[in-house]
Amino acid sequence: MPAADTVLTGARVRTLDPARPEAGAVAVSGGEIVAVGHEADVRDWRGPATRVLDLGGATLTPGLTDAHSHPVWGVEMATGTDLSAVRDLDQLRAALRGADRTGGWILGFGLDHNAFGGRPVDRTLIEDAVDGAPAFLRLYDGHSALASGPALAAAGITGPRAFTQRSEIVCDGDGRPTGHLIEHAAMSLVGALAPKPAPAERRSRLLELLGAMAATGLTGAHVMDLGDGDVPALLATVEYEADLPLRLRLAPWCMPGADGAALAWLIELQGTRGRHWQVGGVKFFMDGTVEGGTAWLEHADCHGQGTEAFWPDPEEYSRAVRVLDAAGVRTATHAIGDAAVRHVLDTVAALGERARTRHRIEHIETVPDDQLKRFAELGVIASMQPPHTAYTRADHTDEWSKRLGDERAGRAWRCRDLRDAGAVLALGSDWPIAHHDARQVLATALRPRGAASGGRFLTGLMALEGMTSHAALAAGEHAVAGRIAPGCRADLTAFTLDPVTAAPDELAQAPVRLTMSGGRITHQEG
Repeated sequence: MPAADTVLTGARVRTLDPARPEAGAVAVSGGEIVAVGHEADVRDWRGPATRVLDLGGATLTPGLTDAHSHPVWGVEMATGTDLSAVRDLDQLRAALRGADRTGGWILGFGLDHNAFGGRPVDRTLIEDAVDGAPAFLRLYDGHSALASGPALAAAGITGPRAFTQRSEIVCDGDGRPTGHLIEHAAMSLVGALAPKPAPAERRSRLLELLGAMAATGLTGAHVMDLGDGDVPALLATVEYEADLPLRLRLAPWCMPGADGAALAWLIELQGTRGRHWQVGGVKFFMDGTVEGGTAWLEHADCHGQGTEAFWPDPEEYSRAVRVLDAAGVRTATHAIGDAAVRHVLDTVAALGERARTRHRIEHIETVPDDQLKRFAELGVIASMQPPHTAYTRADHTDEWSKRLGDERAGRAWRCRDLRDAGAVLALGSDWPIAHHDARQVLATALRPRGAASGGRFLTGLMALEGMTSHAALAAGEHAVAGRIAPGCRADLTAFTLDPVTAAPDELAQAPVRLTMSGGRITHQEG
């Protein structure tokens, strides 16, 4: 037999392979796993050039995959001052007064809605702090922003506008724009004018980010966007210069108004690839966010908002999904509110048995009992982000909970209920909405925070499956990923502790001894 490139020994191997749940050694060749067993089972795979690594008692698992992330677009989103630590208006104003200017602009990201203390998001609250500069501040949810007066003027925004998708330029009673821009079409009016990283800086920051993600155990990510369509060219350039530390699977957006030509283009894009990235699937939005008043709810929120879908005609969404499904294209739909989740489930139900495990719903922040079992019945994959719970509070005094009310806030992020109902559950971070650290995703899956802290938690094994075997199912890659077995990709993560049995606080800080993506070591401790 040919010699292996790498042999890993001295580990407790959690394979997640029912045929052999545990082992002690793994051999890797040509980017694939070629042998799994005890050290004696892989001894014959050693050759003069084989790299043998003793993992010193670490726990080796299938490589972790972030099932919902925005690493490429996020490099642009996370430009400027990080406002994620801001807790009130005084802290916000102080941060803006000390903020660096980029091309004359003040840019910020990660701003929590709760920092406004229940006040409407309004530029008058920050105008003195930005001192006449155009400012564009992204709120943490990625679906809303606050723009200063000069930024609005630069975009020619003087009043409300109509959009083909669910978006709003918020105006006061006199028709004056408050600077609060809700959803993508409204945000892009100003965001398109804000300074962007230069191409070389963008490539450098992307590689740095992916390297940091690999250091937390990530070997891949499901990327829920294709940026402005230039991402394939960007990634091709990056791979001309270096290797991507993570394997990326990208899903371009399908937005309201997409016609036959647009759908044909999305179908044609499928399979476009480089060495460690490929286009696979299409991303939809059925609603926005609870805090922004754009989550599609069965009943209005406390402000009388949330009764409209992101697609003005939800049936147009369903028709687009049918076209893509007929072409064998996988879909992922952002659906936070209960009405949005129901509509996506109804859409998939109409597709029939062929659609099983081909479609997924992202976020699912509040879902009633009668919808839980439908995920497993229809083969719809649930994709959820436990770190989002940190933006809520157990006493329901946060903006998310107040908008929904106690009953709906009481069914927050029902990861365990979905698993117990038989659903496939993929887990991710949604970076840059929450931190990309995979260990924090696992830890908050074990102990959700805020409004979800009173619910039922995932077990350690369920959490690990959410970032390995279930993430592979969500991408249709379960034959080659998500397990440690011969013939599977050599995507592997080695923890200094056992992620299945570790306490959440220990797991969140646990050193990662080794990360391997496609047989390439992308992180090694020490």
